[in-house]
Amino acid sequence: MGNQVAREDFEWVYTDQPHADRRKEILAKYPEIKSLMGPDPRLKWVVCMMVVIQFIAFYLVKDLDWKWVLFWTYAFGSCINHSMTLAIHEVSHNTAFGNNRAMWNRYFAMFANLPIGLPYSASFKRYHLDHHRYLGGDGIDVDIPTDFEGWFFCTRIRKFMWIILQPLFYAFRPLCINPKPVSQLEVVNISVQLTFNVLLYWLWGAKPVFYMMAGSLLGMGLHPISGHFIAEHYMFLKGHETYSYYGSLNLLTFNVGYHNEHHDFPSIPGRRLPMVKKIAAEYYDDLPQYTSWLRVLYDFIMDDTLSPYSRVKRRLKGDVKQE
Repeated sequence: MGNQVAREDFEWVYTDQPHADRRKEILAKYPEIKSLMGPDPRLKWVVCMMVVIQFIAFYLVKDLDWKWVLFWTYAFGSCINHSMTLAIHEVSHNTAFGNNRAMWNRYFAMFANLPIGLPYSASFKRYHLDHHRYLGGDGIDVDIPTDFEGWFFCTRIRKFMWIILQPLFYAFRPLCINPKPVSQLEVVNISVQLTFNVLLYWLWGAKPVFYMMAGSLLGMGLHPISGHFIAEHYMFLKGHETYSYYGSLNLLTFNVGYHNEHHDFPSIPGRRLPMVKKIAAEYYDDLPQYTSWLRVLYDFIMDDTLSPYSRVKRRLKGDVKQE
């Protein structure tokens, strides 16, 4: 269990990311894919339903014994809250109300953020668009682990701990790699979320607050759904930096598993990504893909050739325009 992984650095490449060229080629061959772009009218109603479900759960756990609070936090709350983070991911691409109502999407993301407990929707939007535009970009893409993560989490036991602590690394990594001045929307996001958290505690006590906060941390740590963090871009096969997953957990995650399709067409809502794969099947069927996020987590921990260093990284050229 103390075996040390072989990698000592990232996989540095000197080519552009593959998604822009593939998008041009697919659109030239299948222009009908453009009709899939634009907002998903169902998304806002699905998100509202999930928020209401969590509000009901807050009320129901307030009088439970702590052992049952712990059980339902991991068995149910963690799944819903992780799903809510991926709803916010969807909304960050303006798929709730469209590009013409960009601010509606920003404030709706703050509403979706409420049951998560941790104010992150406004910051996520800023950094996530950089991730798409500059995939693997040194000093820009904060989805890439830090050198410390790659150096320290280099054994099976440490990789296991790294997966448990993923929420903390995603929270603090931007401050190390690409800190940005705090925006007005981030201040609003923090203020709204803290007000909600205080009101929740005042109304129903500590158990709903624990259920909310712990559910978010557990759901993004050692949890089957969190396998997507590893599955999306960690280099299990040399030369491939984005991978798709076509399993049943896509039903809970707004089809984030269709990740090659998502990076090729980030303006297409998750609900329509299976249609992209169906129309342009010859571009995706032969790409490496997963059938189990749980297996991804297991393989990442047990394979001594894999570590946080198993990411494609590139030095950017020319002007870099960040969000």
